[in-house]
Amino acid sequence: MVDLDTLFSLCKRRGFVYPSSEIYGGFGGFWDYGPLGVEMKRNIRELWWRSMVQERDDIVGLDAAIVMNPKVWEASGHVQGFVDRLVECKNCKQRFREEDVESMVCPNCGGQLSEARLFNTMFKTFVGPVEGDAAVAFLRPETAQGIFVDFKNVLNTSRKKLPFGIAQIGKAFRNEITPGKFIFRLREFEQMELEFFVRPGTDDEWFRYWVEQRKNWHLRYGISPENLRIYEVPSEERAHYSKATADLMFNFPFGWGELEGIADRTDFDLLRHSQVSGEDLTYFDEESNSRFIPYVIEPSVGVERPFLAFLLNAYHEEPDKEGTRVVLKLHPRLAPYKVAILPLSRKENLTLKAREIWAQLRPNFMTTYDDSQSIGRRYRRQDEIGTPWCVTVDFGTLEDQAVTIRDRDSMTQERVPISELLGNLQQRLASS
Repeated sequence: MVDLDTLFSLCKRRGFVYPSSEIYGGFGGFWDYGPLGVEMKRNIRELWWRSMVQERDDIVGLDAAIVMNPKVWEASGHVQGFVDRLVECKNCKQRFREEDVESMVCPNCGGQLSEARLFNTMFKTFVGPVEGDAAVAFLRPETAQGIFVDFKNVLNTSRKKLPFGIAQIGKAFRNEITPGKFIFRLREFEQMELEFFVRPGTDDEWFRYWVEQRKNWHLRYGISPENLRIYEVPSEERAHYSKATADLMFNFPFGWGELEGIADRTDFDLLRHSQVSGEDLTYFDEESNSRFIPYVIEPSVGVERPFLAFLLNAYHEEPDKEGTRVVLKLHPRLAPYKVAILPLSRKENLTLKAREIWAQLRPNFMTTYDDSQSIGRRYRRQDEIGTPWCVTVDFGTLEDQAVTIRDRDSMTQERVPISELLGNLQQRLASS
């Protein structure tokens, strides 16, 4: 597998990921996503939403506010329990999460580390014109609580019956002590979370169901089976709300790391919000003519970790006649651009035809146009950013009204009439 430094170099050079605030020296735990990165992130979000909401009849969506009443975080236990254990080097003064150091020796300078102390990782902010205790609020560390406090509203307006789920994609913030490993551990990230509400007593079955569903989603879009495994989290490592947790682990260059977590949160959250707010958050079950607090199964994943894992899994170096061919073998639905339009030369009659074809394809795919340097170099550029298909417009096109489609992975070429080009490409994408 490619190392992180090589992947970072490609990501910055080609416009996937940039260090945030780079002209000021960067800002730890924050990253910007360039023209290609923003498209790939959008593809990940859309594929997640498609599988979780669009293709199902038992899940609806939500977009809750990032800043909520601070009582939400008191009720959920985050104010008291959302903590990391922090150690500090007595010599160089750098701070680390206790679980990230193998012994009580500083990984930076070898100095002695202090005793661990608790550190709440929520970001504080202030609401209103005066900064004070009464104005304190938090940037959400997870999107889940917005779902729980809107549970009754969604239930009343959607009229869903158990089991059903509420899905949400949105920004979350954690004041990580030691962000790093490229975009693996971040202070600002984007979460994709589902809260799936079930009858108590059926939660074990639904927990296993969602572990399998989420594993298959990652495999479907390009993660190799040998790079993915399930870690059943022991009780002493689980969050305070969890009855059971399974982490989908990916084999990153630095070792196995969490890709996605699936948790059985029981009735913890709805029960706590019901108790603290005084609002009745029970569910009336018509079959049993009874009221109860549903249990909830939560698959939770940040956009950025699959983003990183997909890139790592897709990166290949292959020998060719010019040396080494770098190719991102991304699943076509993840690729930032689906199609590149490449006129063989910059002669006006050829570029006019190429741009006409480009205009026909743009409403249907994310596309790009490239007419600089040799056709071989342009193929290589598209291979390196993962574009699955290149459409070459040559001088023969002006005569036979046909173009050549080149496949990224096999490098095979097929001559196709322009009148059939859109349908051909749509079929290739649909069958991927």
